[in-house]
Amino acid sequence: MRYVFLLSFFFAFKLHAQALSLIDRSITIALTQDPPTLNTIRTTDLVSFFVLGHIKEGLLRYDRRGRLVPGVAESWDVHPTRIVFRLRQDALWSDGSPVTAHDFVFAWRRVNDPEEAAPFAAIMYPIRNAEKIQKGELPTTALGVTALDDRTLVVEMEKSCGYCLSLMPHATFFPVKERFYADAGKKYGTGPDELIANGPFRLAEWKRGTSLVLSSNKHYWNRDAIWLQEIVVGYITEDNRTRLNLFVDEKIALVKLGTETVKDAASRGLRLRTFATGGLAYLRFNVSDKSIFRHKVMRQAVQAVFDPEVFVNKVIAIPGYKPAYSFFPSWLRGIDGRFAEEYPVRSRRIDNELGRSLVEGLRRQMDPAGLPIVTILTVASPTGSKVAEYLQGLLKQSLDLDVRVDQQTFRQYLDKSRRAQFDIVISSWYPDFHDIMTYADLQASWNANNRGKYRSDEYDSVLRVLQSATALKERMNAAAMLQTILIEDVPVLPTAETGSAYIQHDKLKGVVRRVIGQDPDFTYARIIK
Repeated sequence: MRYVFLLSFFFAFKLHAQALSLIDRSITIALTQDPPTLNTIRTTDLVSFFVLGHIKEGLLRYDRRGRLVPGVAESWDVHPTRIVFRLRQDALWSDGSPVTAHDFVFAWRRVNDPEEAAPFAAIMYPIRNAEKIQKGELPTTALGVTALDDRTLVVEMEKSCGYCLSLMPHATFFPVKERFYADAGKKYGTGPDELIANGPFRLAEWKRGTSLVLSSNKHYWNRDAIWLQEIVVGYITEDNRTRLNLFVDEKIALVKLGTETVKDAASRGLRLRTFATGGLAYLRFNVSDKSIFRHKVMRQAVQAVFDPEVFVNKVIAIPGYKPAYSFFPSWLRGIDGRFAEEYPVRSRRIDNELGRSLVEGLRRQMDPAGLPIVTILTVASPTGSKVAEYLQGLLKQSLDLDVRVDQQTFRQYLDKSRRAQFDIVISSWYPDFHDIMTYADLQASWNANNRGKYRSDEYDSVLRVLQSATALKERMNAAAMLQTILIEDVPVLPTAETGSAYIQHDKLKGVVRRVIGQDPDFTYARIIK
């Protein structure tokens, strides 16, 4: 769902000095980053999706068990190439006006408009004419989405689509009120006055880089099921030790632990919990003409010397992480069971001699003065720094490559990765919907999130089969072919399946941890005495 580095969220009760009371039904939380944008048309990162998941809602949503349930749509009918959604009458915007089918038509057309260049536009390819519109071959009015009336939305597909319902809770498919969007202009999604909500909460305050406040939306159709009246983001900080100390001082109710704080927490006798977040950490190579990694032997060389077992156990060292050898995480469904079990990938043999010989062979073909310095792009965070420093040492020691680490703020990291201003970027991807396509289409030539500029006609062709086929075995066979192509071509190098080690206060209840959708989800959270 989300193009992010290893991000984390941390949460605190508002104590007496921070005006917490059960009567106010208010909690304070903290984010590691400021949301770059809350414009659903342009959002790509996990922090923004976390906030948006609390203040906006799509046609469908996830319940506490991660199941698809009605959201703005109270019911729907699925046909081979068409879905008809019937919107609930009590779905309202936070200004009291109704959420209509026209709001979805407007939002989806904006996403597909090539002038908008929406980063997640490719996720709408299954909708009729979406691809042609994004390529400028048809007007946005040709998109296969129609409002028959205020409460009836018809979505036409290019072909049968077995996973399209699972797309609907994604923020890219959220509605946008056209008049409000036009009035806000370029400022849409940048502050409380430039954003209107239709979810359980609304954005009441936002002080950039410092704090923001989510207040209950009195017009939300399911407001009686929401206990919290206010979620205050009182802290935006990346310091893991500070957060652990806040927990020890009883100022924080739930804290995710970093590499350097897991041992500290254990030594204090604190109870550690783990959660498999469903994400994949990986290295993305810049395969464009601007980078030395346009040569496949360079990518294969890094693959030959990188050991996921060492990376997870000695570098990350956080419970819940697992070594990764495939770009398709082990939790993904296959035909009868898990894809990873039905189409297994053998762990690689680490071969430093092979890696060095590949690099030396390329070095002899090129400038005798040597290969250029390799730039590794990462987020300026404790984890980002540690991973980058490890890679810097590994590539120097094993491949005799000189490496420069480029640490950037989260916002600059996203910008530089979009512009492919790196040789290697330390990345992670979290699923947008429960289907293997959420990872597979990331390497498509048409996907704006394909930041390394990877292009493969073979990959694109097989991906089309995965995208359009309805027979499960045919789809999974196609996914297995894509898995093989990625292992052999190495545009990306999986490093770990992500997990979370955290400590939670026993008075904070109802917080939902999930692989798909905003995580954590405070929609049904409450404080007990």
